[in-house]
Amino acid sequence: MTVIEVSGLTRRYSGGFEAVRGISFEVERGEMFALLGTNGAGKTSTVEVVEGLSSPAAGSVSVLGHDPFRERSLVRPRIGVMLQEGGFPPDLTVAEATKMWAGTLTSPRPVDEALSLVDLTHRASVRVKQLSGGERRRLDLALALLGKPEVLFLDEPTTGLDPESRRNTWELIRALLHEGVTVLLTTHYLEEAQTLADRLAIMHRGRIVAQGTVSEVVDAYPSRISFVAPRGVALPVVADTDAAGRVTVRTNNLQETLHELLAWAHVNSVELSGLDARSASLEEAFLAIAEEAA
Repeated sequence: MTVIEVSGLTRRYSGGFEAVRGISFEVERGEMFALLGTNGAGKTSTVEVVEGLSSPAAGSVSVLGHDPFRERSLVRPRIGVMLQEGGFPPDLTVAEATKMWAGTLTSPRPVDEALSLVDLTHRASVRVKQLSGGERRRLDLALALLGKPEVLFLDEPTTGLDPESRRNTWELIRALLHEGVTVLLTTHYLEEAQTLADRLAIMHRGRIVAQGTVSEVVDAYPSRISFVAPRGVALPVVADTDAAGRVTVRTNNLQETLHELLAWAHVNSVELSGLDARSASLEEAFLAIAEEAA
């Protein structure tokens, strides 16, 4: 079932600047869809329209079968939103801030349950202004989850988190997906998108320049084999060599090329020092796509 449907979305600001230029994508129930892009690519501008905070200049958006801006009263109780910055009253305690937010919801989770989900129970009596940046992000997430949302919007959810907290957040998101929650994610952590996303789109200057599963996007870019070989040796494959003598081979068939190299090295008694072979990563694909788009 399609939960989020974006078709030809354009968002225009005063002065005529188009931050989003006719993009389209769909998100299915229980799916994690990551929206990636460089700074200023239009990710947040897109998400704000999908959340119902603004109307599109052109195109259409549907969330749970409704226009999230014009039918906000039907959509808002069923979604959770984690913004880049929450803006909590600094003198409230964590428990008080959570209880205050719960008062705006129809059937919220218990405060203790929401804080337990993000490992903040032990900080319930601490004032918001005394929290670390990472703890404030976890409080942001707790409030986004208070209403037991069917659709969850996460805008840079793990910024400022230490590695352990980031991993714990990933596990929580996986559990929500398993329960059927639909998640739209924006993040600058490409490892996060590669780990969690079922599908993704990469934006550049307001347009989607690549879209698909992580594998579909990454597999369009070559794998890499690198090593140091004795100078003057004629390699059996096309390669680049840097000033330090490290050789890099790029290939669309990693297994076959690696087998050819190893067989050649064995027959010719050549040592491939520091041999490293790996498939393309999402980071490499992202950088290549951004460069191509620019």
